Amino acid sequence: MWTCKTTWKKLAPLARTCSTLCRQNARRTVLNSDRRLPMVTQAHMSSGTPGSGGDNNLYYLLVGATCIAGGFYVSNKYPAQLYTVGSLHLVIPLPNKWNIKGVCLYYCGRAHPNYVVKFLKCHCAEQNLPWNCPPLQLQKNVPIISMIKIDFCNLFYTQLLNTSVILTEPSPVAESPPAETAEPQTTTVTESGKKQLNTFPSHAPYLLIGGGTASFAAARSIRARDPGARVLIITDEPDLPYMRPPLSKELWFSDDPGVVDTLRFKQWNGKERSIYFQPPSFYVSPQDLEKVENGGVAVLTGKKVVHMDVRGNKVTLSDNTEISYDKCLIATGGVPRNLQVIERAGEEVTKRTTLFRKVEDFKALNKVSRDTKSITIIGGGFLGSELACALGRRSADSDLEVIQMFPEKGNMGKVLPEYLSNWTTAKVRSEGVRVITEALVKGVSFKDGKVEIKLKDGRVVKTDHIVAAVGLEPSVELAKSAGLEVDSDFGGYRVNAELQARSNIWVAGDAACFYDIRLGRRRVEHHDHAVVSGRLAGENMTGANKPYWHQSMFWSDLGPDVGYEAIGIVDSSLPTVGVFAKATAKDTPKAATEKSGTGIRSESETEGTASSTATSSTPAPPPEPQQKDDYGKGVIFYLRDKVVVGIVLWNVFNRMPIARKIIKDGEEHADLNEVAKLFNIHED
Repeated sequence: MWTCKTTWKKLAPLARTCSTLCRQNARRTVLNSDRRLPMVTQAHMSSGTPGSGGDNNLYYLLVGATCIAGGFYVSNKYPAQLYTVGSLHLVIPLPNKWNIKGVCLYYCGRAHPNYVVKFLKCHCAEQNLPWNCPPLQLQKNVPIISMIKIDFCNLFYTQLLNTSVILTEPSPVAESPPAETAEPQTTTVTESGKKQLNTFPSHAPYLLIGGGTASFAAARSIRARDPGARVLIITDEPDLPYMRPPLSKELWFSDDPGVVDTLRFKQWNGKERSIYFQPPSFYVSPQDLEKVENGGVAVLTGKKVVHMDVRGNKVTLSDNTEISYDKCLIATGGVPRNLQVIERAGEEVTKRTTLFRKVEDFKALNKVSRDTKSITIIGGGFLGSELACALGRRSADSDLEVIQMFPEKGNMGKVLPEYLSNWTTAKVRSEGVRVITEALVKGVSFKDGKVEIKLKDGRVVKTDHIVAAVGLEPSVELAKSAGLEVDSDFGGYRVNAELQARSNIWVAGDAACFYDIRLGRRRVEHHDHAVVSGRLAGENMTGANKPYWHQSMFWSDLGPDVGYEAIGIVDSSLPTVGVFAKATAKDTPKAATEKSGTGIRSESETEGTASSTATSSTPAPPPEPQQKDDYGKGVIFYLRDKVVVGIVLWNVFNRMPIARKIIKDGEEHADLNEVAKLFNIHED
């Protein structure tokens, strides 16, 4: 008896822990299923008198001994290696009417932290149910003596495993799993268009939804702060992350007939580059993400996230595959808007309409521009005007007719003051574009092999193809399943100052509706905002906790000779003050890129700062914008309550840090001519 008591004192704490946890698991299952289970009477310490708990003592003794012996055996025999538990075959007598739902390995009553056994096969043969479990990984010093929990019809069954578990030495070649256990597969498309079949991980420490600029900026930021990070980008596009601005700008001016395949272009400064941020060699393959020693960035292409379980920290793909995460970024961007009259017009009109956004849209429109006689662009904003100029330039060497129509009085009429909008319209017309202003589309139909567009004032335009460039709708499809708030005024996911929507979930890019400390709540749809917000979100995902205060900029080029950069709220309904000067040969987008070395100007300017906004004493001529026919270069200030809230730099480049500081200061200025001197527009 003395020996039993001594042994009990050593083993009782561990045994009580294991037994208590097992009972808790069973109790939780009973509560969930609202059914009672026959439970073992609670054990109490006993001297061994028959009928007073000796059987329970024996139970504790056996459980404790096996757990301690297993842990001691592993920690001594295999102190610093990763071991593979061989395939396990377990026969459990169960009534065949019970429906098995899942299996989970336990050790010392706790769920295994690294692996959950997936249910693979089952069949009932005289109430004996074989279980074939795949190999699983156990970290060093983890007790191998385990328990198996089986959930069936919300009942609970626990069996102690001992000699059924086999340790094998680590092998450089992993055992091939049976067909039923094959990991999910997907097709990755390389930059050259070559497809390859890949598997992808079931867990990603950093999961980025969306394959655009914001996601790529976040991935780089995460890796910069956490060099060993494993980042998985999921995109529904077949391409690796790429920049969108060249799709409506430089690519159209390329002399290379194979540009639609290479997607390489010459910038205005003559240097060549690809639209892809990085070549395929920069990324690790999805199936290797969990294996590479120093982590990396993997891209899962052609897959769409359709559901988010924020409590379970996992997402569901369109093929029902689940991927868990530790931290997640939503950078889903947006989808092009369409006109309802086009959507209702029928299939013949729909298949002759392009909603321009992706690489496929560029390729499709490029083919259309070579195969048809007429293209009509609906929309007078940035995208519509850029495409009009690009296609108009191409029409000079072909019989292509390019038409642009919009409801405003001039191009970019919602952004530029009227006099500058009118000048821009004249510039677009000079590129060979037929511009139809104050055009409200009433109906669209297909007749006699042509798309017929009826305007509200009775005018009719016949064309072969339509490009709808009427804005962007933020992609917020995950809001419902994730329980995220969507802003009712601006659209997009509402986020806090750190771009966080919920615990472990951040949003960046076009889909983020953020609070601007100077300009109020906003949502921005431009490249620079995607770069900066993605970069900040990535930093905050690694624990930086930085607020978003950056004033993002955007730019638009009407070919290599005319371009502008803007920041803040640029709304033509606001009062404006324009200060202009005579332009020189260096005041063009082409000259600006030659100086900066990049065609994506925000990549260079966002790092700049302006230390002071003190004005110089050099006198400046008074502005007379309404009396001039040519606006070579200048600065347009947008005012709200006498404070500058937006600035357009017209053919003035590499001065954005100064404009950013003026808006950040939020001061009233008695004479904006003096403020304009800060931009050196009067220099030759």
